Amino acid sequence: MRVGVPTEIKNNEYRVGLTPAAVGELVRAGHEVVVQAGAGAGVDFGDAAYVAAGASILPDAAAVFEAAQMIVKVKEPQASEIALLRPHHLLFTYLHLAADKPQTEGLMASGATCIAYETVTAPDGSLPLLKPMSEVAGRMSVQCGAHYLEKHQGGRGVLLGGVPGVEPGRVVIIGGGVAGLNAAQMAVGLRADVTIFDIANRRLAELDTVFGNQVRTAFASSAAMAEAVAGADLVIGAVLVPGAAAPKLVTRAMIASMRPGAVVVDIAIDQGGCFETSRPTTHQNPVFEVDGVIHYCVANMPGAVARTSTMALGNATLPFVLKLAGKGADGAMAADPHLAAGLNVSGGKLHIAAVAEALGLPLG
Repeated sequence: MRVGVPTEIKNNEYRVGLTPAAVGELVRAGHEVVVQAGAGAGVDFGDAAYVAAGASILPDAAAVFEAAQMIVKVKEPQASEIALLRPHHLLFTYLHLAADKPQTEGLMASGATCIAYETVTAPDGSLPLLKPMSEVAGRMSVQCGAHYLEKHQGGRGVLLGGVPGVEPGRVVIIGGGVAGLNAAQMAVGLRADVTIFDIANRRLAELDTVFGNQVRTAFASSAAMAEAVAGADLVIGAVLVPGAAAPKLVTRAMIASMRPGAVVVDIAIDQGGCFETSRPTTHQNPVFEVDGVIHYCVANMPGAVARTSTMALGNATLPFVLKLAGKGADGAMAADPHLAAGLNVSGGKLHIAAVAEALGLPLG
């Protein structure tokens, strides 16, 4: 199969779909790879490295889409990229369709087969292609929140770890999954006062085993969250409903109860966000204020640490890329039901019930 890697064009997105090492694996397996000129420049993978791995360099995205049967990306295709998709294409990337009706309708109109990283499953029910970026986003959420708590950024002027004789900052994490766990690890490492909310008692017990008395765990009732949010310096939204829009767990009234200069970081913004006041932002303009509370809602957080993110994502996606290239979409999904769970759109039809429900579109 001929695999194509275009340059990412989302705002301040420097990641790339395949590393030179991954290209080498595909070439050794008998496949061809075409890479857009400069696609890896943002993460220090020059064109020469791709050529050395066996790829051909093409001048622009149009040439890559024209030449390739399978397109491997990082972020969801932008409008100009959707226009290049044809029915014979296999698109493998993050999609996050539940919060993006125009993209969903564009992919359906293209006729292409679109498999989303975030809905591919593992035998244990986990999401192996979402996990590495959830780990990155969870860890980043604390360092971003700490930065915007600084007074010259408009924050409260609170040091999360405190100092001897001064209490630490209060961090509330909503959602105890992969992103929430990694956020908690960072916050605990900074010696913050940490509370983690989740709706699954089993997960709360697991988190209690991991952290012991370093964190508080709490069931995510509205009343308990409202009280904790009001007193927090930093609230991190790390809620995930696979394939579906994120529930709005933190209301506008809860935000209004927070102290001026407090910070919220919405990791769930790719799926619409879990704060009622959230709206997507970019790395170029990452924050806005509502009721004096700073909101960080960047929809591609891991893009800020693009080299780390590219390598972590590539480690996870390469086995699936090899399966798809080797057997084709139909053959690979027939052989692996967990990969088949990643099928979002094909032949003009939508295949994810949660997306159809969220967007009011027919399910194929």
